[in-house]
Amino acid sequence: MPALIGTDLLEAARLLRAGQVVAIPTETVYGLAANAFDEAAVVRVFETKQRPAFDPLIVHVKDRNQLERVAVVPAEAEPLIARFWPGPLTLVLPKRPEVPDLVTSGLDTVAVRMPAHPLTQELLALLDFPLAAPSANPFGYVSPTTAQHVADQLGDRIPYILDGGPCDVGVESTIIAWDGVGSWSLLRQGGVKQEDLEPFTGPLHQPVSTERPTAPGMLESHYAPRTPVHVGEVPALLQRFARRSVGVISFRTTYPASRCEVLSPSGDLSEAARHLFAALRALDASGCEVILAEVFPEEGLGRAINDRLRRAAANRG
Repeated sequence: MPALIGTDLLEAARLLRAGQVVAIPTETVYGLAANAFDEAAVVRVFETKQRPAFDPLIVHVKDRNQLERVAVVPAEAEPLIARFWPGPLTLVLPKRPEVPDLVTSGLDTVAVRMPAHPLTQELLALLDFPLAAPSANPFGYVSPTTAQHVADQLGDRIPYILDGGPCDVGVESTIIAWDGVGSWSLLRQGGVKQEDLEPFTGPLHQPVSTERPTAPGMLESHYAPRTPVHVGEVPALLQRFARRSVGVISFRTTYPASRCEVLSPSGDLSEAARHLFAALRALDASGCEVILAEVFPEEGLGRAINDRLRRAAANRG
């Protein structure tokens, strides 16, 4: 039976209390949510997404009391919480025993954030448990930014999609980790700019991707459409693939291609980030043989866009 799409918070809460999974809106992307303290419900998340169990999940909390149930909060995290929560920043902190190992993939740390979407805040307020919620898409594929995106990919596997409209940010949260000694590391570029974080964290070291990730979104190949993606200088790539049907993702420029998705004609990186995943989906469904993408300015949300494009291209055909 196809998933119902609607705004019924009581129905979403009922299903979550019953151990079901529900797609929820956040300001970043749509998430596939389950009771973070219910291991059987978390198993359903992994099964629904076909996600490997070594890839940890983000836990979404409603308030400070719930945060304290999930993680040990160092003093160094307080300025970040005060400045950036609720919002698209995930903190990797020492975990509490109440969090199942399946949520953290056996790690002694947990990724946690407080979402800013008002509908999901209302949902969390109805529940007495936090929500473990990776993106609501098959593992490794393009993240959903509308309820319809979720329905198109997972609509026959879940009972309910809470429709909160298009996501405001459009790329996943930034993830930083506390080392327990005195410094933070940047595990994933995302909705909070690195340059906005560093006044609070100091210089952020960025570790390389790994096949044993310490946080979500760290695998080298991720966020990928089925159509091969190539990133670089688009004019040169157009020459290289002159005999192929190509789609192009660009910042401001319209290129001569079978289809060109311009993410922000005005040159606004925030607007471009909001449109990125929808553009990848549109080109993936367009029938083009290859997707070409230019490198975005390496500043602000441009870093997050480049990160997603690089990972989308990592397993190209």
